Amino acid sequence: MDVRRRSVKPLDASKHISSGEPLKPHNQDSSVKASDALPLPLYLTNGLFFTMFFSVMYFLLHRWREKIRNGIPLHVLNFSELVAMFSLIASVIYLLGFFGIGFVQSFVSKGNNDSWDVEDETPEQFIDTTVTSPPVRRNIPMKSVPVDEKAAQIITPFSLEDDEVVIKSVVEGRIPSYSLESKLGDCKRAAFIRKEALQRSSGKSLDGLPLDGFDYESILGQCCEMPIGYIQIPVGIAGPLLLNGNEFSVPMATTEGCLVASTNRGCKAIYVSGGATSVLFRDGMTRAPVVRFGSAKRAAELKFFVEDPMNFETLSVVFNKSSRFARLQNIQCAIAGKNLYMRFSCSTGDAMGMNMVSKGVQNVLDYLQNEYPDMDIIGISGNYCSDKKPAAVNWIEGRGKSVVCEAIIKEDVVKNVLKTEVAALVELNMLKNLTGSAMAGALGGFNAHASNIVSAVYLATGQDPAQNIESSHCITMMEAVNDGKDLHISVTMPSIEVGTVGGGTQLASQSACLNLLGVKGANREAPGSNARLLATIVAGSVLAGELSLMSAISAGQLVKSHMKYNRSCKDVTK
Repeated sequence: MDVRRRSVKPLDASKHISSGEPLKPHNQDSSVKASDALPLPLYLTNGLFFTMFFSVMYFLLHRWREKIRNGIPLHVLNFSELVAMFSLIASVIYLLGFFGIGFVQSFVSKGNNDSWDVEDETPEQFIDTTVTSPPVRRNIPMKSVPVDEKAAQIITPFSLEDDEVVIKSVVEGRIPSYSLESKLGDCKRAAFIRKEALQRSSGKSLDGLPLDGFDYESILGQCCEMPIGYIQIPVGIAGPLLLNGNEFSVPMATTEGCLVASTNRGCKAIYVSGGATSVLFRDGMTRAPVVRFGSAKRAAELKFFVEDPMNFETLSVVFNKSSRFARLQNIQCAIAGKNLYMRFSCSTGDAMGMNMVSKGVQNVLDYLQNEYPDMDIIGISGNYCSDKKPAAVNWIEGRGKSVVCEAIIKEDVVKNVLKTEVAALVELNMLKNLTGSAMAGALGGFNAHASNIVSAVYLATGQDPAQNIESSHCITMMEAVNDGKDLHISVTMPSIEVGTVGGGTQLASQSACLNLLGVKGANREAPGSNARLLATIVAGSVLAGELSLMSAISAGQLVKSHMKYNRSCKDVTK
């Protein structure tokens, strides 16, 4: 039995790394191809079936629309519709069979006992130039010939390409750095090549930036683009924090010495005094698009329409279809000339919710566009939200979770643990956190260092660190109680923006910290409760941090403690 074979000359892959040209055999033989069984050339046959598919589909859809309008049953078909249905089925079978090659070849192979010689369609850049052995001839074997399954597997792009060749291609600009993951199919290898190419092109060393020990697959398409490594931030534990009768060990990722130790001391003072109490009194993420009209009168008309309680139910239905967790709460409008800003607020379950509320807002804008065709949508975010910026609207109206947390610190704890006096703390808080912040024109910054604790907890638990800006809005209050013997301290934080699903919360390290707090992932029994609990833990941690730092300042220990715990002993000149 004759088995046709053809020899393939090895090719140099480095010439085609960025061009993407297919592998072209040097010797074209006259061996039989599956497409030879078609009555027309392959490209004409493909074009015929493509044209037939779309033409017949258009015809049938047009006929079905007429039947629906005229009340004619769809299953009643005339001759032309029967022909169209047959043509549609035939074209679908052909297209699903990869242009019919496999289907036709099954018939041709029945009439020929010889093995078919399959043309190698592997692109040239898939070939490893370091391989000196003869190329594998991939023939469809007869029953007596064993199949080498490994050799028959399709090689992914660049899977056998030498790293040095790829690095040079990136440096020379023939391969875009952002496309390495898709071309290589290996995220860690892509990060290595990108890092090495950056070092060569910049002439700067990145030896201190680690590469190993991180799952680069977990960030692909969701957390970070074009990675070259990861940053090491140590995580410390403060606690136990006794909050609402439960104990929490609070993870804090920071490089500031004294921060974890100071927060830990505050947790101790709260614990031995009986614990803290927190209340979440508002929960709603916001997004505020800006739209423009031809006149201020038209903008005011839309404002009245949106804020009318009679229309709220309709807008809620349109908004809520974006997610099973998104529930519209209210819409607050503000006018600036011909421009209207609509601040949508909604619950978002256990997610922080920016994407969720944005999808709902887009649904409402599409609906309003039909009612107000002269409305010009300038942007889905008009900064009246307001996200990642200090803004009075967040300080007054709140954004995300609004929490108040309080504790009564006993007199002996103030003296023995915090090393200060109740009266001294009350006076310092008034002159520093209240009067001093007012003198500085602070916006939501009536506290000692709330952002320190918020940032550290956010980094450890996978929150968006940029949202530390509005999440750190806090006013710290202190007063003497129980005849001046004990200290009542509270923190009020109107815009804590946290979530326990999505974003960085699903990374291994951050997920572990959320698990430590007992708020990992979504709560199926009570959706949103995990995110709300995390917000109260953030507020409780800020309470501990405020208590300890204010005590250190009051006792004159701030500089001494920082000199001891926040100064490196290394000789930086070496």
